[in-house]
Amino acid sequence: MPTGSIATVGPMTPDQYCQQKATPRGSSCYYSVLFLPPAQRAAVTALQAFRRELDGAVRESLDPGVARARLEWWRGEVRAVFDGRPQHPVARALVTAIERYAISHAGLDAVIDGAQMDLDYNRYPDFATLELYCARASGAVAQLTAEVLGCSQPATRDYAHVLGLALRLTEIIRDVGQDARRNRVYLPLEELEKAGLTADDIIALRQDERFERLMRFQIQRAGGYYDRALALLPASDWRAQRCGLVLASIHRALLAEIAALRGRTMNQRVSLTPLRKFWLAWWTWVST
Repeated sequence: MPTGSIATVGPMTPDQYCQQKATPRGSSCYYSVLFLPPAQRAAVTALQAFRRELDGAVRESLDPGVARARLEWWRGEVRAVFDGRPQHPVARALVTAIERYAISHAGLDAVIDGAQMDLDYNRYPDFATLELYCARASGAVAQLTAEVLGCSQPATRDYAHVLGLALRLTEIIRDVGQDARRNRVYLPLEELEKAGLTADDIIALRQDERFERLMRFQIQRAGGYYDRALALLPASDWRAQRCGLVLASIHRALLAEIAALRGRTMNQRVSLTPLRKFWLAWWTWVST
């Protein structure tokens, strides 16, 4: 087992560990699950904690070899979730979720595949490659979450997939500067070239009119993914899927804030206040 794969839980239960990891008070995820029934809240939180553990396995390891070993350890831990005794508190929380909801082995493996792409790429050559990454890293989690919440029609799974892409694209836009400081560029190289920019310009945190035009395009495209997702969601499943709709509402508001700054996220991390997140969550919940 790779060093650092299991965090010290102390007296915490697996569910409590997942809450601390994925839904700290004030976070977007905290407000998205706030009004869910306890069983659904625990399952969705476990899925988000799983995603965060994988992110940490990649981002906290300075040695790529160690990071790959940690992801392989997680693949084994997922197998243990379905046919053995998992060790990690997140995996133990997933056991309970799987007993209640249609959480698939393939879906969890897809999330690991997304983390694997973060090891394989620190530059994304084109949007097709980036879209595949978003589908695995975020779309797969969104689809598993939709299953927990309730899918009465296949189109709801399509909605969740597209919503996951929209959420991850928004995070990429928000974190351009933060990622650049880690020598990571998620903006497709092909699109940088069309804008007259290079990955070195992003790493150097250059913000000029070319960068603003590029970010305007990125923001518009992400907004289009939200529109596509909502158009796919059948009316019969709107209420069941309110957790995802809350995240969409919060992230779209974040996208609007970034647009107001002309996409200049190099030297600041744009965020919404907890009060605004709560208001958006409450309004989305009661009006859906």
